[in-house]
Amino acid sequence: MLGWLISAVRLNSLFASERLMEDSSSASSKSCVKVYLCSNPEDSFVERRALRELVFPRLREHCRYTHGLDFKVIDPYEDIDPRTWPDQRTRQNLIQECRETSAGPYLVALVGEKYGAACLPTQVEVAEFLVLLQVCQRSGFNTRALDRVYLRDENAKPASFCLQQQACSYTHQPVKKLRAEKTREPDVLEKEGEVRKVLQAAVSQCVQGGLLTPDRAQKYFRSVLDTDLRFALENRPIHYIDKRCVIYINKISSRKGQSEKADQLHLELLPHPHPLVEALSNDNLLSQICDQFLPSLVTSCHLLVHTTTSECEPRHGCTLARKTSYVEGLCQQLYFDVMALIDGSIGVGTGKSELTFSSADAWIREQLELCSVYSRLYEINRLEEEEVKAYLKQKDTQVPLVIGGGTCTGKTVLLAHCAQQVKSWLRDKDPVVIVHFATLSFNSSPRHVLSRLCLLIAHKYNHDPNPDLNATLQQLKQKLSSLLSIAPSPKRPLVLILDGLEQGSAISGAQIIQALPTPLPPNVKLLLSVSPTRPSIIEALQLHYPQSSSALAGVPGCCAIVELGSVERRECVRFLTSLLDASRREVTSGQQCVVNLALTSCPLTLYARLLHRNASLWTSESEVTESTLPVAVHPSIAMFLAHLEKKHGFSLVSRALSYLTLSRTGLTEAELSDLLSSDDEVLAEYVPDIEPLPSRLRVPEVDVERLLLDLKGFLSTRTIGGSQVLFWVSRHFGLVVYKRYLSTWEMREDIHSLMADYYNNRWCYGIAKPLIINHDTGTKQPGSGTAQIKLYLDRQPLVQPYVFNSEPSTERVNLRKLLELPYHLRASSRWEELVCGLMMSLEFHQAMLKAGLLGDLLTLLEDAKEDGAFRLLLPRERALLAHILRGACCLLWGSPKELPMVMQVRLLPYLGVFPELKGYAEEVVQGVTRRDSGLVVVLSPAPSSVPSTQCILPDAKQSHVKGAVATKCGTVVLTQIDGSAWMWRGCDAQQLELSCKPKVKFVHCSGSCVLLSTQCDRLFLYDVNEAQCFQEIQHAEGQVEGFFLCDDKMCVWWKGLSYASVGETSTGQLLIQLQCSYMVRTVALPSGGQFAFCGQEKGTVSVFDLAGGFLTATCSSATEEAIILLILTDDKEELTCVDKIGNIFLWDVETKAAPNLLRECYSESSHNEVVNTDLSEHNCFLLLCKTQEIVIWDNCNCELWDHFRAPQGKAFSQALLAQGGHLILASLEACLSVLVWKMASGQCVLSLDAGSQPLTLLKMESALSTVTQNGLLTMWDSEVIKAAGMAPKTGVGIRQVVLEQMGEFFYTIDGSEMALRWSLQTGSPDAHFLHDDPVKKLCLSIDGSHLVSLSGGDIYVWQSQTGQNLHRIHGSRATDVLVTSNCRLGVCVSQQGLSRAWKLASGCVVCNIHMYLADPQVSPESTFLLGLHHNDMLAVSLWSGTVSKRFSCSERYEQSAVLAFQTLPEHPEFVIVMASSGSVYTWRMTEETVCRQFVLPDTFLCEPRVFQMSCDGSFAVLRIVEDFITLLDLPRARLCRVQAEGPVLKVRLDDSGSYAVYICQPAAQVNRCPCDLHSKAVLGVVRLSDGGRVARMCLGKSPTELALSGELCVYVGFQDGSVGVYSICDVTGRGGAIRGRVNGISQESPCQCNREPVPRFPLGTPSVTWPELPSEMMESDL
Repeated sequence: MLGWLISAVRLNSLFASERLMEDSSSASSKSCVKVYLCSNPEDSFVERRALRELVFPRLREHCRYTHGLDFKVIDPYEDIDPRTWPDQRTRQNLIQECRETSAGPYLVALVGEKYGAACLPTQVEVAEFLVLLQVCQRSGFNTRALDRVYLRDENAKPASFCLQQQACSYTHQPVKKLRAEKTREPDVLEKEGEVRKVLQAAVSQCVQGGLLTPDRAQKYFRSVLDTDLRFALENRPIHYIDKRCVIYINKISSRKGQSEKADQLHLELLPHPHPLVEALSNDNLLSQICDQFLPSLVTSCHLLVHTTTSECEPRHGCTLARKTSYVEGLCQQLYFDVMALIDGSIGVGTGKSELTFSSADAWIREQLELCSVYSRLYEINRLEEEEVKAYLKQKDTQVPLVIGGGTCTGKTVLLAHCAQQVKSWLRDKDPVVIVHFATLSFNSSPRHVLSRLCLLIAHKYNHDPNPDLNATLQQLKQKLSSLLSIAPSPKRPLVLILDGLEQGSAISGAQIIQALPTPLPPNVKLLLSVSPTRPSIIEALQLHYPQSSSALAGVPGCCAIVELGSVERRECVRFLTSLLDASRREVTSGQQCVVNLALTSCPLTLYARLLHRNASLWTSESEVTESTLPVAVHPSIAMFLAHLEKKHGFSLVSRALSYLTLSRTGLTEAELSDLLSSDDEVLAEYVPDIEPLPSRLRVPEVDVERLLLDLKGFLSTRTIGGSQVLFWVSRHFGLVVYKRYLSTWEMREDIHSLMADYYNNRWCYGIAKPLIINHDTGTKQPGSGTAQIKLYLDRQPLVQPYVFNSEPSTERVNLRKLLELPYHLRASSRWEELVCGLMMSLEFHQAMLKAGLLGDLLTLLEDAKEDGAFRLLLPRERALLAHILRGACCLLWGSPKELPMVMQVRLLPYLGVFPELKGYAEEVVQGVTRRDSGLVVVLSPAPSSVPSTQCILPDAKQSHVKGAVATKCGTVVLTQIDGSAWMWRGCDAQQLELSCKPKVKFVHCSGSCVLLSTQCDRLFLYDVNEAQCFQEIQHAEGQVEGFFLCDDKMCVWWKGLSYASVGETSTGQLLIQLQCSYMVRTVALPSGGQFAFCGQEKGTVSVFDLAGGFLTATCSSATEEAIILLILTDDKEELTCVDKIGNIFLWDVETKAAPNLLRECYSESSHNEVVNTDLSEHNCFLLLCKTQEIVIWDNCNCELWDHFRAPQGKAFSQALLAQGGHLILASLEACLSVLVWKMASGQCVLSLDAGSQPLTLLKMESALSTVTQNGLLTMWDSEVIKAAGMAPKTGVGIRQVVLEQMGEFFYTIDGSEMALRWSLQTGSPDAHFLHDDPVKKLCLSIDGSHLVSLSGGDIYVWQSQTGQNLHRIHGSRATDVLVTSNCRLGVCVSQQGLSRAWKLASGCVVCNIHMYLADPQVSPESTFLLGLHHNDMLAVSLWSGTVSKRFSCSERYEQSAVLAFQTLPEHPEFVIVMASSGSVYTWRMTEETVCRQFVLPDTFLCEPRVFQMSCDGSFAVLRIVEDFITLLDLPRARLCRVQAEGPVLKVRLDDSGSYAVYICQPAAQVNRCPCDLHSKAVLGVVRLSDGGRVARMCLGKSPTELALSGELCVYVGFQDGSVGVYSICDVTGRGGAIRGRVNGISQESPCQCNREPVPRFPLGTPSVTWPELPSEMMESDL
C-alpha cells in the first residue's frame, strides 16, 4: 500500500514568502534549470531509469516551451559501470555548479531502503593516515590494499595520503567497458570493498581507543547519498533550500534481517565493538538522515520532503507489482513537484527577457556582462591603469588613447577593468560608458558596428533610438559624428571603448576608424586597442589621427600611447601561488625552480593560469624538468587539452571543443549535450554491451558536466538572446583547437554540417539516426575483417522551432536557431538549404523580425560576398524579398506581425515572374487561414512602384560620375571625374584597381568585357565574369570611340580616325587595321563570320575581309549622313543601316563584293538627330530616340510601327525598349524619374524613381539601371518592370464595381466609353463592352444573364455571356437603371422625364411612372419601385405605374421627412425607414402597419449618403464622422462606434450583418513616414458581433470604389484603374467557397501581353426608341 505523505510545510504554501537571493542576479537571468539527482546507486536504478525516460523529457519540454529555458539533470550514476562514477570531490563540484547556475530547483534526492556502502575519502591527512596504519599493524590487519590505493602526496595542502585516480575516479575507456573487461580484470567493487573493510575496522579501533572522535570518524562510514545530502543541505542558508530542493523517502515497513550482513563488514574484525562504533552502522546512519537530519530542515528551511511507506511481505520482500506502483507514484509526484518549483521560482511565462535581441538594452546588458567576465581576470595590477585614468580625467584631449601590446598581454582585460572603474574615477560626473568587444561580435561589418554604436549612444542620451536600416555607410558616419557632437555634455561625458578592431577584417577595422570624428568632440573619450601585428589598423590610425601617428611610429607625439608589456616574473609567481593555495595545492622546491624559469621566459597572466592547471596535477613524486614544461601559451594549451583527452577521452574532448569553437555565438550546455549525443564518433563510445540494445541513447550529462568543470576558467558564459552560452575567454584556445582538431576544411565542414542538422531538427521528433560500429572494436570506423552493426538510435535532441508556444501572448522567438542555423548552413556549403529552404521561408522571416534581426535578415538576403553556388541560387528572388523588407522596415520594425500583410501587398503582384516564391506565398496565405483571421489577396491590383536596388558611390559629391556602361550579365562599371573606376553588381560598389594605377578616362563595354581607357591612352581589358586580371591592349593610340567583342575577336575604333583595329582577346594584340575612307562611327562584327562592316561619316559603309584586312565593297547612302548603327540579320544576308537623323537603308549583302540597296526609309523629322538607338529581343523592333519623339520601326519588315511625341515642354534624353518590346522606357530632361509607356496603347503606366536626373540608362540581360551624376545607382529587374507595366489597369479611376452573384466575374466602369468584365480566374479583363458615350451607370441581373448600362442617355442591354448587345434604347433620359430580382424587368429612373419599367427580353415598356423617385429601390418581390418623393416614401407598382402605398411621417407621429430607407431581402414585406427627427420605423408594406422602434440622439442622426443595412436588418451604418463609424444594432436597439486609423473614406456591410468593411486614410500627424504603407489608404474589417478587428490591409494606392460580395470578397477599385480583390477569413468559416474557386489566382503571371480583352461592340443605331410624353403628363396627383 503506497501513500504519499507531504511534509509539514505543504507544496502550495511554499511560495507564500519571497526567497532571498544569494546575489543581485535573479533566476530569470539564468537560462537553464540544472538539477542534481542525489541517490544511492545500489537501490535506485529502476527509479532513475523511469525518471530519465518518462519524467525528465516532459519537464524539459515544459521548461522550454513555457519559460524558454533549458532543463538538465545530472545523474552521477547514469552509467551502469561503477568505474565511471565521479568521486566525492567531483560530485560536490557538480552540486555546487547546479546550485549556482540553476534558474530553479537544483537538487532532487531519492532516499531508499538501503543506506549504501561508505565512500572512500579522497584525501586523508598524513598524521591521521599514519595513525590508521599503526592501528592496522597492531591489530594484524593486512595493509597492502591501503598501501596500493593511498599514496603520500606532499603537494597536497596540507600534506596527505591521496586516493589514486584509478581507484576513485573516472578514467575514460573506449566502448566495451562493461562485461568484456570484467572478465579480464578484478572487479573494482571488490577492491574498494577490501579497502573499505580494512579502513573502517582501523577507524573503529581508533574510536574505541580515543584516537579519533566519532564525528571525525563519520566520513569513513558515510555513503555517497549521505555525503552528498549533507554537502548540499547542511549548514546552508535558507534560500539555498527553500523552493529549490525536494527529497523523496521510501520506507519499507517490514525488512527484518536485511542489513545485518552489511553492518558487519567492518565489525567482523572486532570481537567486542564499542557502542560509539555501533552508532556508525548503516541502519543508524540511515535513520539519522530520515528521522533527524531531513525533518529538522523541513521546519527550519521549509525543505520539501515526501515520505512513502511500502508494505512488503517478510518472506518475499517487495514484489514487482509493488515496486512498479511505487515508481509510477514517484514519477507522477516528482513531475508535479518539480514543475511547481520551476513555475514558482521563475513565474509562468516570464522565463526570459522580452527584449529583442537587437534592442539597445539587450546590447548594453551583453557588454556589461562581458566587462564583468573580463574584469574578473584582472588579477595583477598594471601601472598602465594609471595612464588610462589620467587620460580620462584630462580635458580636451581631442584624440584617442591607443592601448598597444603584443599577444596575450591583456589589452582586453585592462579595457574591461577600466570600463568598470570609470564611474569611480569620475565621481563628480555621470559618465556614459559604451564598450564594443569586436572579437566577440558575430557581425563585424562596419555598417553593423556603426549602427550599433549609434543606437547605443542615442539610447543612453535619450535621442531617437530607432535604427535606420536603409542608411548607407556614409550616412552612418554622419549620424555617429552628429551624435558624438551634440549628445555628450560636461556632466555626462561619453567614454567609448573599442577593443579588438584588428581581429576582424583589416578593411572593416580601417573603415570603422575612418568613421570616427577627427578631432574628437569635447566630452568624448575614445579608448582603442591595437596589435602591432596588424599594420593596416595602425596605418588607418596614422592617417585619421595624424597627431598620434608619430607616437605609433615610436616618436613622441601629442597623443598618449599605452604600450602593454609582460608582467614582472615575481608578480606571476605570486599569482600562481595564490591559485595553488585556492586549490589547496603547492609545489616542491625543485618544481618551484622550474616554474620560476618558465615564468621568466613567458611572464604572462594567461600562461600562469595554464601553468596552475598543469601544476595542480603534480605530486611530490612527479618529475618536472624544463624540457617537459612548455614555456609558451599555445603549447601550454595543447598540453592542457592532451590531459583532458586522457581523462575524458579523445572523441568527447575533440568534438566538444570543436563544436564550441565553430559555433557562431557560443553554445548552451544543453545544446552541447545534444550535439555530442548526435555525433556518431562520440556516441559510439557509449554503446553498452548488453542485450537487447537500447532504442534511445545519449551521452550522459554527467560526462559533459565534468568536462565543463575542468574547462572552467577558460570557458565562460555570457548572455546571448536570453540564453547563457559558453565561449572562450581567450581567443587563443580557439586557435589551438583549430590547429589540433580542425586543421582541414573537410573537418570544419563536417562539424558545421552536424550543427546545421541539429538546428534544422533533422533528428528530432523521435527520428532515429543510424550509427555504424564495429562489433569487435566498438569504434565507429570500420576495421578490416570486422563485423559491422548498424544501430538506429533516437538521440533525443531538443526540438528547435522558430517560435516557442503557439499563443501570440506567450510566444518566444528561438534566437539560438536564428543566430546559428544560417551560419552553419553557409559554412557547410549547403547553399540550397540556405537559400531555397531558409531564405525562402516566411516562418524564418517572421521569427527574425520578432527577434529584432531585420537588419541581419536583409544582410543575409543581399549578401553578395559569396561566390559560386550561392550567387547563382535565386539572386533575383532574394533581391525582391530584400527590397520588400527594406521598403517596409519602418512598419515591420515595430509591428513584425504585419509581415504577411506586407508580402501580400508587395510580393503577390510579381509571383508570376518568380515562380520559385510560390511556396513562400502559400505560407503567407496558409498563415492567414490557419489563424482564421485576416484578409487574403485574391487578385492583386496593379503595383504602383517597382522594387529596386540602390547604391551610392563613396565621395561621389566631390567627384561626379563621368560615364557608365553595363555588361549583359548585370555588372555596371562607372568612371568618375577624378579618374577612379568602380564596379557594381547590385550590392556595394567596389573600386577597380589597375596595376599601374593610372586614371581612367573612358569606359566601353561589349558582352561581358569592359575596355578601360586611361588618361595616358592605355587600354585595359577586363572580363567581369571570370574576374580575370586586367589585360593591357597593345598598340593603342588616340581616344577610343567604340569597342566591340565577338567570339574571340575584338574590334576597336578611334575618335576622329578613319580606321578600326581588329585583334584577338587572348593575346590583347590588335593585328588587323581596317582602313576606311571616312571617320569610323560604328562596326558590325558578325559571329563566326569572315567579314566586318564599318559605318562611317558621309553615309558610307565599308565591307572588309578579315582574313587579310582588305576592302571588298563600299555602300553609300544618298543623304550622306553619318552611319551610327549597323544591324546584320542572322543569316548575314541583309544589313540595316541607320544614319544620325534616323534614315534607314536596307542592303542585300549576300554577295559581299556587290551589295544591293533594297529599301530606303526616310525620317519625317530630319532636323533632329538621333540621341540613342535600341533593339528588342530577336531584333524585331528598332527604337530611335530623338529629343522630341521616339520612333519605332518594325525591323523585320522595315516599316514604321509607331512614333511617340515627347510631353509638352519636355525633351527625351534617352529611351530603351523593355524585354519583348512591349514597353518603352525613357528619361526626360529635368525629370527625376524614368517613365514607362505601353507600346501598344501609348499609355504611361509606370514611373521609376531614379533619385535625381539620370545621367544614363543601362539595359542589361535581365535588368535596367540608371546612373546619376552624384553617384546614385539604381537597378530594376526587367521582368518586374514588365509585370508592373503590363498589369491590367485602365489609367482612370474606377467609379463603379458590379459583382456577379456566382463570383466568377465582375464589371467595372471608369467614366470612359468602356465597361470591363474581369475574370477572377485570370485576374484580368476578358471583355470590354463598348459604348458611344461615357458609361454612367451599370446594373447586372441577379442571375448574371443581362447587363444593363447607361451611356449618353441611351440604355444598353447586353447578353453578359456572349457580349451581344440585345437592345439599345433611345429616348429614356434616364439617370439611373435597375433590374428586378426576378430578372424580367428593367427600371430606368429619370429626373427630367418619365421613369419606365420595361421588359429586358424585348425592351417593351410595361408602365410609365410619372414622378421622380430619389434613391430608388426595387422591392425584393419585384412588385414595387420604392423611392423618396417630397419627404415621403412611395411604393409604385411596376405593372401599373401608379402609387400603391405611401409612408409619411407627418401623417403618423411627427412632422419630419424620410431621410433614407432600406428593403430587407430576407424579410421582403418589411422596410426600415429613417426619419430626419431620428425616429427609426419598421414599415410592413403588405399590411401597411408601422412601428416606431426608437429615436436616435441628435448627435447620431442618419446620413443618407452612407446609410446602408444588412439583408436581415440586424445592423445599419448611420454616419461617418472623421475616423468614427456609427452603427445601429437594430435587434438590440443600441448604437456602436468603430474607430478607424484615420478619416473613413468608404464603408460597406456584408449581407449577413457580420462584418463592416471600410477604407480609411491614416492620419498624417500620427504617421510621419511618407512610405505607401503609412501614408496611403488602409482597408479594415471589423466583426460586428463583438467589435473585434479581423484584419487590416495597407492598400498602397488611392482607392476610389469599394464593394463587398455575399461570399465575403472585398473589391477595391483604385485611381489608376486597377482592381484588388480580398477575401475575408474569420472564425465564422464564411468565404471558403470563393477562396476555393480562386485558389492559385496569384500564381498566374500578371503579364497579359498577348491577352487583350475581347471587344464587344454596341448596336450602331438604337433598336428601341421611347416616345416622350407631354410635360403636363409628367406627374399626376395622388
